[in-house]
Amino acid sequence: MLTRFHYIVSFKIIVCSFTLFFSSAQGAVFNPEIFKLDNGLEVVVIPNHRAPIVTQMLWYKVGAADEDVGESGNAHFLEHLMFKGTERFKSGEFSALVAKNGGQENAFTSWDYTAYHQTVAKDRLEMVMELEADRMTGLVLDDEKVLPEREVVREERRSRVGNSPGAQLGEVMRASQFLNHPYRIPIIGWDHEIEELNTETALSFYRKWYAPNNAVLIISGDVTTDEIKPLAEKYFGVIPKRDVPERKRISEPPQNAARRVIKESHLVTNPSVTIRYLAPSYRTAEKNDAYALQILDEIIGSGATSKLYKKLVIEEKLAASVGTSYSPNAYDLSTFTLYISPRPGVEIDVAEKRLREELSNLVELGVTEDEVNKAKTRMVDAAVFARDSLSAAPNVIGRTLTTGGTVADIEAWPERISAVTPEHINSLLNEIFIENQSVTGILLPAEEPKQ
Repeated sequence: MLTRFHYIVSFKIIVCSFTLFFSSAQGAVFNPEIFKLDNGLEVVVIPNHRAPIVTQMLWYKVGAADEDVGESGNAHFLEHLMFKGTERFKSGEFSALVAKNGGQENAFTSWDYTAYHQTVAKDRLEMVMELEADRMTGLVLDDEKVLPEREVVREERRSRVGNSPGAQLGEVMRASQFLNHPYRIPIIGWDHEIEELNTETALSFYRKWYAPNNAVLIISGDVTTDEIKPLAEKYFGVIPKRDVPERKRISEPPQNAARRVIKESHLVTNPSVTIRYLAPSYRTAEKNDAYALQILDEIIGSGATSKLYKKLVIEEKLAASVGTSYSPNAYDLSTFTLYISPRPGVEIDVAEKRLREELSNLVELGVTEDEVNKAKTRMVDAAVFARDSLSAAPNVIGRTLTTGGTVADIEAWPERISAVTPEHINSLLNEIFIENQSVTGILLPAEEPKQ
């Protein structure tokens, strides 16, 4: 996930915050209240009166996977350009006003959504609501603003990918994982296509997707719905709805061969093995499969209590780190990932062999009822840490509503997790860990090139 200030949020952190919120997302915890404006804008209010602070998040149901062919990076590029000013507020004034009033703001782009957010004192909410509504339709762009920002994005790519062997390996792994789907293309885009983006491509994307009926406004903090409704009507309600195209995503063909990607670099200090398998998301899963996979992730690879960590790090002292990652929050297919980094002196092929042996044992023997029950307890207990956060609830609700889910799905999370059985998880193991649907990435150190 790419932000305007050029850092990538860890997938694992996202999954953890996702789990934290969902575990506590019953009506009595955050009490989300929902209404819709006449122009189609969905509004979610999450009262949290612990401090006189509010977080506003505006989510658009569009991301990098919705770009036109040959225009990779356009969604992220537009995210940058959304700070370049309108007829009412000149370039940079949005950020300056938020900072002057003691607030914080940022934005981020994923394959499935783009979001803009601000955290301010309660009495500054109207100001940021006015600013955000203004740039929903009032963005003013020209080559003088756009072309230099394009070079900023290209430099971002050079610094985040060009100087990172791990990022380079990840891009090739993803391009190998998805044979046909746009998830194979980096969010930031390919450099040769970023170079061709311009004022017209940005404005075309903006006019096509940025509309109130394709957005979700989420307000979390020291507010009530009665306070938010008139403000939402005043600033967002006057924006006319527009025709927005349906998302048309290309499906994946059958995958009939495992793939292996190797990256060597003198910049690598810690070698690693990463194995990824295609997996369903909340929207694409059958029954409760996504919830079962979340519990599986918790059992085998989440933290120091997980099976892989205890076996390969603590008992055998073979790995410096090991774990898994699974995020069900995708509009289309997701992935289930296993990774290991060996301790110094342990060969990479030995580490990979042991990881695959543990995976084979898991598929053969399955998980136990005790492991499943303990995982459920840990996931529910962890929810207490999300209750005081202004950002956890709007982040999870935003991701859900922009990827085909509903608030009802969020509130039903504890019940759906509780309904998962060991038999359900074990029945999925042979369906998920299919060798022909896997991509293995090997990151290796290399000698520094001679001058």
